[in-house]
Formats: sequence, structure tokens, C-alpha cells
Amino acid sequence: MQVFAEMRIIFAKKNSVNPFLFRLFRNNETKVHELNYLFWECTTRCNFHCRHCGSDCSVLSREKDMPLEDFLGALDTIPGNKRPKDFTVILTGGEPLMRPDLATAGKEISRRGFAWGMVSNGWFYDERMHARMMEAGMRVMTISLDGMEESHDWMRGVPGSFRHAVNAIGIMAKEPRLNADVVTCVNKRNLSELPQIYELLSGLGVKQWRLFTIIPIGRAAADPDMHLTDDEFVRLMEFIKGKRQEIPGQAGNDDKRQAGNDGKMKVTFSCEGYLGRYEEKVRDVRYFCHAGINIASVLIDGRICACPNIDRDRFSQGSIYQDNFYEVWEERFKPFRDRSWARTGKCKECKQWRNCLGNGMHNWHGPSDEVLQCHYAKTIGVG
Repeated sequence: MQVFAEMRIIFAKKNSVNPFLFRLFRNNETKVHELNYLFWECTTRCNFHCRHCGSDCSVLSREKDMPLEDFLGALDTIPGNKRPKDFTVILTGGEPLMRPDLATAGKEISRRGFAWGMVSNGWFYDERMHARMMEAGMRVMTISLDGMEESHDWMRGVPGSFRHAVNAIGIMAKEPRLNADVVTCVNKRNLSELPQIYELLSGLGVKQWRLFTIIPIGRAAADPDMHLTDDEFVRLMEFIKGKRQEIPGQAGNDDKRQAGNDGKMKVTFSCEGYLGRYEEKVRDVRYFCHAGINIASVLIDGRICACPNIDRDRFSQGSIYQDNFYEVWEERFKPFRDRSWARTGKCKECKQWRNCLGNGMHNWHGPSDEVLQCHYAKTIGVG
């Protein structure tokens, strides 16, 4: 066990890891399946109407906010000796700040010894709210920025959302106690704006910028503006690769000093899929879908799943209202820990199967036995 703990540290620091060793590490992580990251979908209410929303949230959600005591009851099933030091609870939605008791929730999570944070659109996040959240023990925060002003407001569906987000990011970036980042959903409208967004965020003092793309689910499924062509996807990879090469120790740079110590903002691609020739060039470690391996979620209706964007009808493993949350984590989650079922369709004969295992779990939606999107296919035969 100590060996694999040390391997975690090594893989987090190195830019190039032998694929065989990484698969060995991944297999052991899967076998141990230590839970260290828990999403709580605390509300599905939202003040925005985003074009890419996978949850189809609205101000008047059909689902009532989950009572805090219900979630805390699930959290309390995790034994003290099964809580690693880096265990983090992330409040998501919807927009978490729609809940009036968010500070109380944060205090209760902190009181139990868990770090906590949230993902927000930034609309309600001003200096006063920041002080409340920090007093409640918040240590992690992510704010979304999806383009320059016109593009961001178009995507979020609310005029002024860009200005609110930029103001919130500025407040967040100045807080040394926060592990903070900004996420951007890259689409046809904002792809050409990435250099401008980079300069804006760098000027605000942001340390980490994470980019992701859309799979065809939720509102984005039938919106062609949300989806990149293969050539556009490669442009995105080249942009991230280029920015990482500017930082010592990143994307093949021979200088092995710690990344970011020169003040440059770290740019990464999300963990959404296997990237073939871009592995370790656009993010810190090789692709590994941690859903159901280290990551779980408690959904708004009490269902127990992995990442909230995963098909909840197909892959939910139980309910906090009928089951012991931690027993479900320990004893179920087989579809996440044995991916042999995914070796079908275009994945069946793929030579990259052992590295990819059928791509991210959020790419398996609906009744089809075919992966919705193959990131590897987007990167081959181009450039």
C-alpha cells in the first residue's frame, strides 16, 4: 500500500510515466477504490439558463433542495479510519449559492473533518459572500467563465453574467487559503477567444485554468454551436500544449522545476477522455476516469452515483434513503470498477483499449451500447 501511495506522488509530479507502470497503478487504485472526492448535488435550482447544461436546471426546479440533515446522515456513514487527509466534498447543482443555508452546510461539513468547496457561476459571489464562505471553512472553489463578454453571456443566457463572473474570479484569485481554478467549456463561439481569456485570467491572478468540451447530452445534444469538429479539437489541444510548454516542467519542457513557480497560470485539459498523442502534454498525468474509483456523488433525490454528469438512470448504485452510503461505496459500483462491459461497438477492436477502457463514464448515456464520443479518434490522422 505504501508503494502505491508513493506512486501517486510520483505520477502527480512527473511529465512522462511508463504506460505499463501507470496501468499497474490504475489497476491497484481500482482495487483499493479509496473514496476521497464526493459531490453533493445540493440543489437543481439555478439563476441561469445555460446552453450546455447537462441537468436542465432552472430557477423553479421540479426537485426540492435536499435537506442538509439528509446529506450529513450519508456523510456520517463514512468511518473515521476511511477518511484520507485529502477527502473533499464539493457542493454542486444547479447553483449552490441558491441555497440560503450554504454557510451552515459548509460549517457542518468542516466540523466533521472534511475539506469542502463548490462549483459556482459567480453571480452571487461578492466580497460579503466570500467572507461568509471562508468563515464557514471553504477551501476549494471553481468558477466558470465561458468566453469573453458576448460569448459568455450568450452561453449563460443572462446579460451581465460575464461581469459577475469576472468580479467573482478576481475575489477568489486573491484568496491564498483557496485551492481555486476557473473552468471553460470550449465551443465554436469561444475557441478563437482562448488567447484573450488566457490574458484576462492571468491578469486577475488565476493560478489554474481548466478547459473541457461537451458531449451530446442535456441541452447541448442538439446544439451544433457547442460541438467542436475534429480539427477544432486538435486546435484546442495545440493551444493547451503550447501554453504548458511556457511553464518549466510542463508538456515536455526539460526544465524540471515545479510548474507555476514563475507566476504563469497553469492550463490543463479536463479528465474527460483518452487523448493518444496528447497524453501528458495537455494535463499533468495520463488519462484515468476516477468515477466510482475515487469519486462518488449524492444526487438531489438521494441516489448514489459517481460524477453527477454520468447517466444517473443507468449507473446509480443505490439511495441514501434506503441504503448505507458507505456500504454502497464499498460493495457496489461494479460497472465503474470492471469496464469489460464497455468493450463493444467502436471500442471492441480498438488497440488503445487497455489505455482508455472505453473513455470517460459520462460518455455512456442512454440505452445504446456505443460510446457517445471518442476523444482518441479526434486526435489521430491530423497534423
